[in-house]
Amino acid sequence: MDQINWRAVIAAGLALGLGACTSLPGMSYQPEHFQAETTLDLMQRLSSDEMAGRQTGTTENKAARYMIVAHMRALGLERIDGSFRQKFYFTPEVDEGEPAPTKPTKGYNLIGLLHGTDKTSHTLVVTAHYDHLGVIDGEIYNGADDNASGVAGMLAVAEYFTKNRPRNDVLFVAFDGEEVGHQGSKYFITHPRVDVSKLTLNLNLDMISRGDNGILWVSGTAHNPGLKSLVEAVAADAPVTVKMGFDVEGEGLEDWTLMSDHASFFKAGIPHLYLGVEDHPDYHKPSDEFEKVDQDWFLKSVDTAVRMAVAAEARLAEIAAAE
Repeated sequence: MDQINWRAVIAAGLALGLGACTSLPGMSYQPEHFQAETTLDLMQRLSSDEMAGRQTGTTENKAARYMIVAHMRALGLERIDGSFRQKFYFTPEVDEGEPAPTKPTKGYNLIGLLHGTDKTSHTLVVTAHYDHLGVIDGEIYNGADDNASGVAGMLAVAEYFTKNRPRNDVLFVAFDGEEVGHQGSKYFITHPRVDVSKLTLNLNLDMISRGDNGILWVSGTAHNPGLKSLVEAVAADAPVTVKMGFDVEGEGLEDWTLMSDHASFFKAGIPHLYLGVEDHPDYHKPSDEFEKVDQDWFLKSVDTAVRMAVAAEARLAEIAAAE
């Protein structure tokens, strides 16, 4: 890869945050809750060949990090302890027979806070991982659906709340190291930048752009049945088909409870709603590219995620009382 121009990356991120984008081909849906062009452009940039799959510890992962932080800054999110970044180290697992790493891998979670209008004891934490698989055997695993889509969706939620101030605090976290065992979210829970007891609900977005069968799934209600009415209310008016599932064994569907970063919240006893699509032919392949995404469906999916976040934030006190 050519050397990355960091100033250009930061400028691009700031432009995204300020909505200085133009319409992209293939887009006709115009959401009310966020800027469509901004969201699509961010997803396209994060999944471009220049980002080389955003593998944790690489220069390209750092470029993605700069872009996301610039976007958080442009939206007006607040730093915690003086920084948007939370550094952590981990030792990656290797297959039998492969040499053990000589030093730990360094990762960075990216955290932005939006204070609510009221001093409540509840916080909604919206999450998505920004790392992916990198380059394998010379092929770039771009990770458009997995998970440039979730990062763009998370920041669309942030865009909505910065324009429509919530009552409760909302925390936005882009995790690193998800593809190698949820390393970032594990560290976040065990080394919190905020009071974990105030984290009332985790809304995790991971793979939300490839609704090849038209369904956006919500996992997590089986563990917290009180959340079903919330999901049903959003689903009734959502621009895509929303179904609950993938959180109970023995129903003919895979159990996604421990399959993404919401697992770290689940293990800590924090309720979660995980929004995602079913595996598609391009899952964890070099062909998971922006060009494979139905842009209108993706925008409708993000719109649904924003509505889910709004409904969840409004019910945080009720959710906390039910725990």
